[in-house]
Amino acid sequence: MKKAVVLLSGGMDSAAVVAMAREQGFAVHALSVRYGQRHTSELEAAAAVATALGVVEHKTVGIDLRSIGGSALTADIEVPEAGGEGIPVTYVPARNTIMLSLALGWAEVLGANDIFCGVNAVDYSGYPDCRPEFIDAFQALANLATKAGVEGAGIRIHAPLQFLGKGDIVREGVRLGVDFGLTVSCYNADERGRACRHCDACRLRADGFAAAGVEDPTRYI
Repeated sequence: MKKAVVLLSGGMDSAAVVAMAREQGFAVHALSVRYGQRHTSELEAAAAVATALGVVEHKTVGIDLRSIGGSALTADIEVPEAGGEGIPVTYVPARNTIMLSLALGWAEVLGANDIFCGVNAVDYSGYPDCRPEFIDAFQALANLATKAGVEGAGIRIHAPLQFLGKGDIVREGVRLGVDFGLTVSCYNADERGRACRHCDACRLRADGFAAAGVEDPTRYI
């Protein structure tokens, strides 16, 4: 089977992407990142999702983005309720660039030419590193910066959810047998993974289940 590295945060989007990659015939090597986020319940969710979906390997890599802060997820800044204009304070500076770089390094070690991530440019919080232009630019960088890009078959960055609404993502996940009850999306979840109901991530998640006509399995505080 072809190998692929799939970024797995523990949220609903990345869980769906793992299932999609497996359906496409990839042996999935899931990568989670402990980056100093507010809670680790999403990492526990990632481990549960990886087991449930039968990935070949699940690795968690640690980096310390809390040391530079700059986000409500990595510093003592209050997580806002849903709404507002502009890029919200839940944006973590350079997070997707860093995570994709880690995935790129592991892909080279594994001999994998494919990397999957769950970025979305339809129902999302307006983060600049979720845009199609970013994915295209990172793929170009990956093929300039690596041995695999220069001497091998090249690196492909897959973002299969990029143009799907949250309702479409829920429907696709259900079709593929994803247990969304295992996932944690909330920016302000407690240590047990229970959601706050008020942040932007909670709003988008709830709207997705409503749009899909699927019962919301989210555990709320």
